[in-house]
Amino acid sequence: MLELIINARAADLGHGLTVRRVLPHAKRRMMGPFVFLDYAGPVTIPPEAIAQADVRPHPHIGLSTVSYLLSGQITHRDSLGVQQDIRPGDVNWMTAGRGISHSERFTHPQSFAGDGLELMQMWVALPEADEETEPAFTHYPQAELPAREQSGVWQRVIAGQAYGLQSPVRTHSPLFYVHAECQAGAQLPLPGGYSEQAVYVAKGRIEHAGETYQPGQLLVFDGDSSAVVRAHNAATLMVFGGEPLGERHLFWNFVSSRKERIEQAKADWQAGRFPRPAGDDQEWIPLPG
Repeated sequence: MLELIINARAADLGHGLTVRRVLPHAKRRMMGPFVFLDYAGPVTIPPEAIAQADVRPHPHIGLSTVSYLLSGQITHRDSLGVQQDIRPGDVNWMTAGRGISHSERFTHPQSFAGDGLELMQMWVALPEADEETEPAFTHYPQAELPAREQSGVWQRVIAGQAYGLQSPVRTHSPLFYVHAECQAGAQLPLPGGYSEQAVYVAKGRIEHAGETYQPGQLLVFDGDSSAVVRAHNAATLMVFGGEPLGERHLFWNFVSSRKERIEQAKADWQAGRFPRPAGDDQEWIPLPG
C-alpha cells in the first residue's frame, strides 16, 4: 500500500552543483536502513568552472555511503589511501564505521560532458553493533552487478537481493537497491520481502492506482509485495528499501544511534583528529556552524 509521497527539495552544494534532496524528510527520516538520498542531475558546468564544484575532504561516521552514477565521472579519495574513479553503472561503497574522511573531485574532462553529471548518493545507517567498525572501501564495477531485462523493464541490482538477483556488494543489514529502466507502458512490481519499500522517479512519469508521479517524487510503500507501478513514458526509477534499524541521529555527515557520539565526532573533526585523504589533505570542509 502507498503510504506517503515525498517531493524532493532543492539543495545547493555550492558553485552550481544543485541536487534534489529526498531523505531525510520531516515526514520520513529513514527508509529501511537508508537515511539519506540526494539526486544530482543532469548537471552541466563549463570546463573552466569544474574545479569549483569539487567536494573537499569531509568526515563520516556510523554509515556506508553509496555512490552510483547514471552519467559523468567522479574521483574518490579517502583517508584509507584509496583513490578510485567511478563511472556510470559502478558502485563505490564506503563504510565509515568509527570514522573516515574523503573527497569527491571532478578531475576528468568527461565529468560533466554530454547531458551532464547524474549521481545518486545514498547513505545507509549501520546496525548498532557495527557503528564503530573499522572503516572500509570497496569498488564494484558494473560488470559485477547482476542485471536482467524482461517485459519492457531492465533492472540492475546495485545492492542486496531483489527480483531473484543477488548483488555482490557487502552490506551490514537486510536491504535492496535497484536501478530500473522502464519502457512506456511497462509495469514494475515492487520486489516484496522487506518491511519498507520505495520508488524514486529520476526520469519520466509513472502511474500507480490512477495517479501520475513526476521526476523528483519518492513513493513510499509498506511491505505489500502486490504494489505495482506503470511507466507512463520511458522512465528511470530507483527502487530501494529494507528492514528498519531503529532511531538514528544525524548531524551534517555523521550518523549514530547515540547523540553523544555525534558530539564526539564534531569535536574530533574540529580538532583535526580525523585522518585526511592521502594526496588531498591541504584543504577541507569546516564543521557547519
